[in-house]
This record gives sequence, C-alpha cells and structure tokens, in this order.
Amino acid sequence: METRPYRLGVGIVLVNRDGKVFVGQRIDTDQPAWQMPQGGVEEGEDPRAAALRELHEEIGTDKVEVVTETSTWTVYDLPAELSRTVWNGRYRGQKQKWYVMRFTGRDSDIDITAAKSQEFSAWQWMDLETTLLHIVSFKYDVYALVIAELRDSITSIANSE
Repeated sequence: METRPYRLGVGIVLVNRDGKVFVGQRIDTDQPAWQMPQGGVEEGEDPRAAALRELHEEIGTDKVEVVTETSTWTVYDLPAELSRTVWNGRYRGQKQKWYVMRFTGRDSDIDITAAKSQEFSAWQWMDLETTLLHIVSFKYDVYALVIAELRDSITSIANSE
C-alpha cells in the first residue's frame, strides 16, 4: 500500500484570444510529452499566487488574467519508475488545483528559456481537444477532468474577444 503523500501543486490552462491553449514539450525527454504549465505550491503559499509564480517561472510572462479555477483538487500518481526519482522519491504524485487564465500578451512575451531551470524545449498553441492526444499518459485523466469541468470558461475566452 502506497503511503507517500501527494505533492501540492497547481496547473494552468493558458488560453489565447483564438481559444487555443498553451502546451510545452518537456525538456527532460526526447519522446513527445506535452503538458500545460504546472508546478509546486510552496509551504504557506496561496495556490492562486503559486499558479501565477509558476507561469512566470516556466514561460516568462505574467500577462494574464485569472478567469476561474477547478472546484476541487485533482490527483495523479506518477508511474512507478518515475516516482522513485522525481522529487527525490518523496511523493507518489501530485494533488493539483487548476486555473484557467486568459493570455493578454503577444506570443513574443513568452520566453521558455527565461526559467532558471528550463522545463520546456518547445511550445505551441494547441486546440483544446487535441491536447488530450498529446499529454503524457499518466496525466490524461487529470487533463480530461479539468477540461470537462472548465470547458465553458476556456471556450468563452475566444468568444469574448
């Protein structure tokens, strides 16, 4: 029975004016492994503040407006081979709060190389439905839940321009 805790984290569905979402190719693999920005919540940190901090750290921009968040926390387990090495083996996976954010900048405001520890080797705007075809498999269920819950908020961003 697994006794390790979940790492507290946040995820960001960043949506541009065309209704597409930001995804980055993970830099630590040569396999297709796209994901939305995400990261840990520091002790005592507000999750919303953590989401804004992580977004700035990972993609180099704060040109966003927070639209909404998931009603509950989602969880995912890391595959066994990763759980022994990621986060020094302390956690079994992540418990995340997800945020939908409207991107208010231009593509030139995004700089994935600005991070002190670069997470992405490439990035693109992707159709919402297409993201599920490219997300690493162990995060699929979380992404499906987040998209199902927040779809109306995500699609309303393109319709509000």
